[in-house]
Amino acid sequence: MDISTLSFTELVALKSDVENEIKRRESEEKTKAKKQIIELAKAYGLSVEEVLGKVGGAVRKPVEAKYRHPENTELTWTGRGRKPVWVQELLNAGKTLEDLAI
Repeated sequence: MDISTLSFTELVALKSDVENEIKRRESEEKTKAKKQIIELAKAYGLSVEEVLGKVGGAVRKPVEAKYRHPENTELTWTGRGRKPVWVQELLNAGKTLEDLAI
């Protein structure tokens, strides 16, 4: 196909046709790939969830608190992320993190 002989309108139409065909084929290829992945997983006795790591994943245990408010023991902080307001207030009042350590 010699595209240099096409008019502007024909080129725009061709571009649209090419983009539509690419989308159609991409959809077909994805469907075919999904089918192949499922068949391969089944051949090895695996479910798709197992292959993707969604089943039996490691469960993270909560991080233990490292700091506790000296008067209100319900207020704790792991030391990760932003300092809670109560920690910042105690630091501003002259306490240190070592004073708050559990």
